[in-house]
Amino acid sequence: MTSPFQAITSLSGTACALPLPHVDTDQIMPKQFLKGIDRQGLAKGFLHDMRFDALGQKRSDFVMNQAPWTEAKFLITGPNFGCGSSREHAVWGMRELGIRCVLGTSFGGIFSDNCMRNGVPALVLPAFEVDRLMALAQDPQRCQMAMDLAAQTLDTPADGQTLRFDIDPLNQEMLLRGLDAVGMSLTHAPDIHAFEALYLQANPWVVPPQKKNPPQKNLHQEN
Repeated sequence: MTSPFQAITSLSGTACALPLPHVDTDQIMPKQFLKGIDRQGLAKGFLHDMRFDALGQKRSDFVMNQAPWTEAKFLITGPNFGCGSSREHAVWGMRELGIRCVLGTSFGGIFSDNCMRNGVPALVLPAFEVDRLMALAQDPQRCQMAMDLAAQTLDTPADGQTLRFDIDPLNQEMLLRGLDAVGMSLTHAPDIHAFEALYLQANPWVVPPQKKNPPQKNLHQEN
């Protein structure tokens, strides 16, 4: 079965801090980047107006344009990140840029679901843990982290701590296997087909009768 995204079992790398509250999906992926349904090429759109000025030049004072956060794999967010509209492009662009895990105290509900279904764990943590991770992520010497999705742990070598997080078991399995909701449903295809066969056998009336094609007139037939 083809996976719509790369499965994620573990992740290590740089964490970037974005402590702003209520960053909505209009800011995460502005409307001018919603012209297509292709998942590729949306990296530039992610937080576009924060990352670029009116002339399209990178803002040197924005954290994601500064080393080492240009290579961030984790994003530590302020509360209610991803609120607003339901645009899935917001997650596509974030993943395209390289962010494969977001952590915060709360997320927009649809945004969180879109993350989980596109290979980006959106992990909800207690406020004091987010504050600790935010402080580490703001320090270029201490911003490295490592996640083990199967073990549900996040290691921060800079302070020697291991955090255990909760994640819905179904979302965890989808992420570990690289499957979206349709893909997960298709893992039960034999059971689905067996149910369909039994149901149609017991309820044949649900299948509409086939229409008989009317006889075709012979255009060459003499009147």
